[in-house]
Amino acid sequence: MKKILVTGGAGYIGSFMVRQLRLTGCDPVVLDNLSQGHKESVKDFRLEKIDLVTQKEKLDALFSQEKFDGVIHMASFIQMGESFKDPAKYYRNNVSGFINLLDSMKNNKVTNIILSSTAGIYGNPIRVPIMEEDIKNPLNAYGDSKYMMERMLEDYDSAYGIKFISLRYFNAAGAALDGSIGEDHPEESHLIPNLIKSVLENTEFTLFGDNYETPDGTCIRDYIHVLDLTEAHSLAIQAIIDGKPSGFYNMGIGKGYSNREVVSKVEEVTGSKIQIRIAPRREGDAAALYADNGKIKKELNWEPRYDLQKIVESAYLWHKNHPRGYNSDR
Repeated sequence: MKKILVTGGAGYIGSFMVRQLRLTGCDPVVLDNLSQGHKESVKDFRLEKIDLVTQKEKLDALFSQEKFDGVIHMASFIQMGESFKDPAKYYRNNVSGFINLLDSMKNNKVTNIILSSTAGIYGNPIRVPIMEEDIKNPLNAYGDSKYMMERMLEDYDSAYGIKFISLRYFNAAGAALDGSIGEDHPEESHLIPNLIKSVLENTEFTLFGDNYETPDGTCIRDYIHVLDLTEAHSLAIQAIIDGKPSGFYNMGIGKGYSNREVVSKVEEVTGSKIQIRIAPRREGDAAALYADNGKIKKELNWEPRYDLQKIVESAYLWHKNHPRGYNSDR
């Protein structure tokens, strides 16, 4: 049984990741400082409460005591807007914490890692769909931190033999199909949960920008169900353990939906009309971002299974039954 460490394993995607690993016969171990994660989401899993930045000795001790077959690194700050205002926070947490993790791996001969990266490394793309080799031009400290991490992986591979697969997320969304676990961020910035919140609380929703060069004037994004996302990670960690060379892969369904299309889908699923207020564009928002996912389909034999309908249905079920997230049952 492969033992896999999942950093950020008590977070939104991490809590799905550990379940996916268990389904595939692995033994997942959660590492999380619980600053944003929820221990309730991983109550049936082993949890090591460790901060990658400030608890290096504790991290080293964990690696020396255990024999991990691989690491899935999901622990990061992810708010693009916040990273404009406080870039130091993002470089300190995302980059410094990653250095500590890689050094613990190197010192204990753990040579397989999957990185949760971001489509934000492309910035405003030169074309859509975006291909892995396209120009990298991050527009904020969040995207920059992930791009730094990718380049570090290349160096650690060359120098120390640490093999990696970096998965560049587009827009992760959705919840467990039975509504049992889902998205619960301290400050939610994602479109779909915020639209659902507007429905449940009967409040106005602010849409940022309706004058982009897109068919309906609103941003276009690629939404991937969290279950499809974690399945790709599971395939990736197995592939790298089996000797697949290191590489980078886009992680999207390969189709974009405009903000107005997403609004319409949420209205359709919930049966509610959402009152929309148009605000100016946000700094750093590209007009259109969606993936060419041909590489991961071909090389890892991955296929997305869930469309926007299923994403919104599952998210609505989660938020309707858990209006205060993981605090709803307290």
